[in-house]
Amino acid sequence: MEVPKKLVCSVASCAEDALAGLVACNPGLQLLRGHRVALRSDLDALRGRVALLSGGGSGHEPAHAGYIGKGMLSGVVAGAIFTSPAVGSILAAIRAVTEAGAVGTLLIVKNYTGDRLNFGLALERARAEGADVRMVVVGDDCAFASQKKAGRRGLCGTVLVHKVAGAMAEAGASLDEIVTRVSAVTKAMGTLGLSLSPCSVPGSKPTFQLASDEMELGLGIHGEAGVRRMKVMPADEAVETMLAHMTDPSNASHLPLSPGASVVLVVNNLGGLSCLELSIVAGVAVRSLERRGVCIARALVGSFMTALEMAGISLTLLLVDEELLRLIDAETTAMAWPNVVTGPATSQRPEVAAPKEAMETAKQVPSTGPGMERAQKVLARVCSTLLGLQDKLNELDRAAGDGDCGHTHARAARGGCWGTPSKDTVPPICSLLGPHSCPQSRHGGRPAGPQEGQSPSGRLRVPVGIAPALSLHPTAIQEWMRAQPLPPSPAHLFSALADLLLDKMGGSSGVLYGLFLTAAAHPLHNRSDLPAWADAVDAGIEAMQRYGGAAPGDRTMLDALCAAAQALRALRSPGADLLTVLASAVEQSAEAAAESTRHMEAGAGRASYISSAQLLQPDPGAVAAAAVLRAVLEGLQG
Repeated sequence: MEVPKKLVCSVASCAEDALAGLVACNPGLQLLRGHRVALRSDLDALRGRVALLSGGGSGHEPAHAGYIGKGMLSGVVAGAIFTSPAVGSILAAIRAVTEAGAVGTLLIVKNYTGDRLNFGLALERARAEGADVRMVVVGDDCAFASQKKAGRRGLCGTVLVHKVAGAMAEAGASLDEIVTRVSAVTKAMGTLGLSLSPCSVPGSKPTFQLASDEMELGLGIHGEAGVRRMKVMPADEAVETMLAHMTDPSNASHLPLSPGASVVLVVNNLGGLSCLELSIVAGVAVRSLERRGVCIARALVGSFMTALEMAGISLTLLLVDEELLRLIDAETTAMAWPNVVTGPATSQRPEVAAPKEAMETAKQVPSTGPGMERAQKVLARVCSTLLGLQDKLNELDRAAGDGDCGHTHARAARGGCWGTPSKDTVPPICSLLGPHSCPQSRHGGRPAGPQEGQSPSGRLRVPVGIAPALSLHPTAIQEWMRAQPLPPSPAHLFSALADLLLDKMGGSSGVLYGLFLTAAAHPLHNRSDLPAWADAVDAGIEAMQRYGGAAPGDRTMLDALCAAAQALRALRSPGADLLTVLASAVEQSAEAAAESTRHMEAGAGRASYISSAQLLQPDPGAVAAAAVLRAVLEGLQG
């Protein structure tokens, strides 16, 4: 195992540097000189009130210094990474709040041997000096099925103890009252962790190893062993497993949870999980608890107590009544507490109805006649082209993007399927893309030959003969055409296609095509002559440039489209022939321009971040745009 990379100034000083950085950015905090201690900057506010101190090893940020503030902690004593703080620093913090006028001090300590010993010794020395000091040890771990002599480990539930104690102290409660209440809180909550990866102390190798297909249930916040390793499973199954373990009566550390109970749920990021995954887990947890008949009075989601960069979560449940909920909801200035609108969590939130379509779009007269038949042929040809080019466009996109250009364009045709389809659900069009795509033995198709989908001139061309495959796999556009008659005019057709692409295609390409079609529809209102089509293409390109920021020469789809638009301006000439002009726009302009992008330096899009020396293939967007234009030509010719 290698030592993971860390963004620190030095390994030796990382705990001090982290605390100093937090204090520097928060005017409500101050450091205690000579100690790794952070305190409220308004210590005078403690006069006549109980002071609350907590702490432990660093590496669990934002715990614990992020919870200093009015309504939560008075101060925090931080140790080195995963190391209990020094007795002298704990004692110095107690002296500081006592001298500020606090009428007593409560130490809130996670149940780890080092923390109990160091905080306990500081407590005894402070009492010897005459201070009124008490200590509450938090153990909320639900991992172990049998009682351990050391007791339950202190985990993320400690943050809820900070909040309850802080609200009571701010309201003027006595030290005895606070101790009694928070001691009851520690018995009414449980926490369980789940990890996908280990963590690593700066300068050291990971604390443990997990196979790429494993996750660990019930581990501690320092990487201590859990109770079970499992194969990686979907989030809903993982959360169900966690909740079942936490509430299993045969588990000695379980949390009794009955239908009708009211809880505060904390979904905690252990450090390295993405916000996307965290939100998924939170939603699953809410639904799982609802199925158990549990009311989620509050749900807190975020990073509350981490284990450095560990990719994982912990779930905390606290049984609450109305009085305890008021303490949870009480105001605090602590920077790490989520000051959000309070209220219960539910998966049944009402949804706002989507605005209805404009009457002009909603009530269209069906289109009939040869014009509709021609439009259907063109759209069918475009669909077959996009499906046939999927693998080729993905291959071109891997050099400069995320390798999904083909998938994105295929979605416009296929619709509804966001993954790569299997050979059992896709027509055998891959055989037409060349021998590298599909062996002849699989579908009995004929390889495309040595040019692998190129025209004799070397330009990229769409393979001929893909259209018959469409009958085997309905596409999004085909389904749309079958569901309703085509709109009555080119303008309405373009507007409808724009909506369809925005819904089914996704990505920047979907928006750009949607912009093109939306803007191109305007010149076609009440017009269908050839000059109107030239105006439409110009209007569509102008909209793409205005909002997309690209220009010809930037190595994008605009290179192909602008070249075609230049040629299509011949449609404004008297006596122009549509197919002749369009053929020239495709063969001599768009395809040539798409091919020429292989020699361009990218000026827009993801490819602009890639060295031009690495861009050796044509731009996939330009290739796709040229292919669509050829499909339109062939649809009209056919």
